[in-house]
Amino acid sequence: MTAGLGCDGDTVAMTGASQPSIEDLVLGGIPGIPKVRFHNPFLAYEVGEDFMKFFYAAAAGRIDPFILIVEGSIPNEKNKAGGYWASFGTDPTTGQPITTCEWIDRLAPKAWAIIGAGTCAAYGGIHAMHGNPTDAMGLADYLGWEWNQRRASRSSTLRAVPFTPITLWGHCSTCFKWPPTVCRHNSFDEQRTVVEGTGARLMKTCWRLGKNSCGILTQARAP
Repeated sequence: MTAGLGCDGDTVAMTGASQPSIEDLVLGGIPGIPKVRFHNPFLAYEVGEDFMKFFYAAAAGRIDPFILIVEGSIPNEKNKAGGYWASFGTDPTTGQPITTCEWIDRLAPKAWAIIGAGTCAAYGGIHAMHGNPTDAMGLADYLGWEWNQRRASRSSTLRAVPFTPITLWGHCSTCFKWPPTVCRHNSFDEQRTVVEGTGARLMKTCWRLGKNSCGILTQARAP
């Protein structure tokens, strides 16, 4: 779901994954991992109600299991008298927009796993800066850092903008293969970031790490 306050940058980034790729997961090309049906408004063929029907079905419990991936920060819809900050689709009964927060409230309790993809979804991103009227926050702030639901599912975050796409699909593959009760909280650090595939591989092998450790963050160009 890309209806948070964001730029769809993480959606674009994940198209570059190769181990596994989106095609590997959607076509069922990985042994031991079931075929995946992927619903993303940026990449979907369906539009309008033809696309929204999958989310209505998931909220009603007719799609099970599913993984909820949220991109973009979560606004505070309770800090104003009227209107809304972010929405996704229209309520067929009332004709009013369905807010992003309401979608999270509907889908999170039924999800097999929940992933906040990117810095905005992890911590609120640039929208969480002081003075922003949306009072934007990360997914864990919205759900609660100790949040769990009926399936003992994990809510996790993948920080960085954009995140490394291999990390997202690698984490999703783990979720597809193992039930939530197998992947306990020791798979996360204190920020609920997935340890596997992020702790050492991404940071410790960065060729800029030495400069970063020394505080050398920029280099002036010669005139």
